[in-house]
Amino acid sequence: MAAELTAPELIAKHRPTLDQALEAIRTRAYWSPHPEHPKAYGEHGSLDAAAGKAAFDALLGTRLDLGQAGTDDWVGGEISPYGIELGVSYPHADLDALLPAMKAGQPAWRDAGAEVRAVVCLEILKRISDRTHEFAHAVMHTSGQAFLMAFQAGGPHAQDRGLEAVAYAYAEQVRTPESAEWSKPQGKRDPLVLTKNFTPVPRGIGLVIGCNTFPTWNGYPGLFASLATGNAVLVKPHPRAVLPLALTVRIAREVLTEAGFAADLVALAAERPGEGIAKALATRPEIRIIDYTGSTSFGDWLEANARQAQVYTEKAGVNTVIVHSTDDYKGMLSNLAFSLSLYSGQMCTTPQNLLIPREGILTDQGPKTFDEVTADLARAVDGLLGDDARANALLGAIVNPDVKARLEAAAGLGEVALASREIGNPEFPGAVVRTPVIVKLDGAKPDAEAAYMSECFGPVSFAVALESVTDAVELLRRTVREKGAMTVGAYTTDSEVERAIEEVCLEEAAQLSFNLTGGVFVNQTAAFSDFHGSGGNPAANAALCDGAFVANRFRVVEVRHQG
Repeated sequence: MAAELTAPELIAKHRPTLDQALEAIRTRAYWSPHPEHPKAYGEHGSLDAAAGKAAFDALLGTRLDLGQAGTDDWVGGEISPYGIELGVSYPHADLDALLPAMKAGQPAWRDAGAEVRAVVCLEILKRISDRTHEFAHAVMHTSGQAFLMAFQAGGPHAQDRGLEAVAYAYAEQVRTPESAEWSKPQGKRDPLVLTKNFTPVPRGIGLVIGCNTFPTWNGYPGLFASLATGNAVLVKPHPRAVLPLALTVRIAREVLTEAGFAADLVALAAERPGEGIAKALATRPEIRIIDYTGSTSFGDWLEANARQAQVYTEKAGVNTVIVHSTDDYKGMLSNLAFSLSLYSGQMCTTPQNLLIPREGILTDQGPKTFDEVTADLARAVDGLLGDDARANALLGAIVNPDVKARLEAAAGLGEVALASREIGNPEFPGAVVRTPVIVKLDGAKPDAEAAYMSECFGPVSFAVALESVTDAVELLRRTVREKGAMTVGAYTTDSEVERAIEEVCLEEAAQLSFNLTGGVFVNQTAAFSDFHGSGGNPAANAALCDGAFVANRFRVVEVRHQG
């Protein structure tokens, strides 16, 4: 069957976007082709709010047949953190049948070349973007994110990260020319002449191991980086967050088919309850690339045991903010309160440890003691979340019982500066919604170290009293070096303190933000401009997204002809 989407048509349609993405990663300036506002959708084939909600509702209780090879059963069982049973069932794969089918599609995909692969990926992203409202509900009801966050982070921001990966992948592949005429002079003799052809070839099948909290945002970089570099991609979603990635796989398969490629270049590996297929999958010889977001223990296991694969991991870290001084005390408190509250702290970038000198800090409102700073921050959080409707819109729902248990246990670790409270959600009575807890710890006491030197994922923060800002800087260094950090924040008006903090972050490879008091928050990063993680500390061995994230997903094979 002839391709419905020809290469020239796709290039004409998407090459301008690819060029803009390439320019954006070069300049690091703000750019996005994906609108953040829900009202921007509804024209040019995209679903508006009502159509997107209807599309999501129509999925509930259905079987999502992807038509992929090797289906031997149907599995499901997702329950929304908002209390809804999704009732969607997905194909369970016989890997001995599916993986060969995936591999069989790679030669034609390889031979298509970097540009065609890039524009096919952009067509996939365009179709996902058109259904952003539908995806927002799928992300909301698998991750527990509030709707607007699910819409933005699970929609345009995730799509931006996917496009960013495609741009980096394209740039790395075209760095080497397709061919070269090589002539070496030999004095009086005829020169040595060779024609050299250079082909980027895929490593093999890429495996994306999805996470529960950000299935698309964390899943798209690896998926599109591997696909754009010629690899087939097997997506293994988190068992509680299958739907957003299953929809992604379905759209990818449709586009690949229409473009004349094998649909099985992208496939889904859903699992039975308790089956735990990730370890078995990760060590199969066919799997040559792995992208993983999740716990440190399993990330470490992958790095140690999946020796046949190139492994990219984002694991746990202990994110830290040093509070030394500020010329906008109100803005600092407001910014921190939002950062601690957004999505109930269930972000890999949310601050956990607030390091504050015991004698207090200098502010534009005069000196503030450690106790005053923590009390004022508690009031700022209370003020932000005082209205239940606004609180629900910011907090979302607790994603799983483990987060709830950690939250409840945190109050016993020290003096509580801000107690967590339960909030009802009238629209979803089954949702578990909790405000953050802030616990004060004495950094000089050894028993406090066990708390602040471990990640406590969820709406839990520790205000740690230290003897001086020098002690805070040294604790920051030790934390990043030993435990890793996805983000570091700092508030200071002292240039010497600023230089000391920056030096630690440069030496320990941690992404740093200074004096955020407005609408930019330490736990948010922008594709094409901000690096998410660095790959240089224990929190992650890769950054989203840079050349290193894509370059080892393919190798260049040279074929030489004489004369």
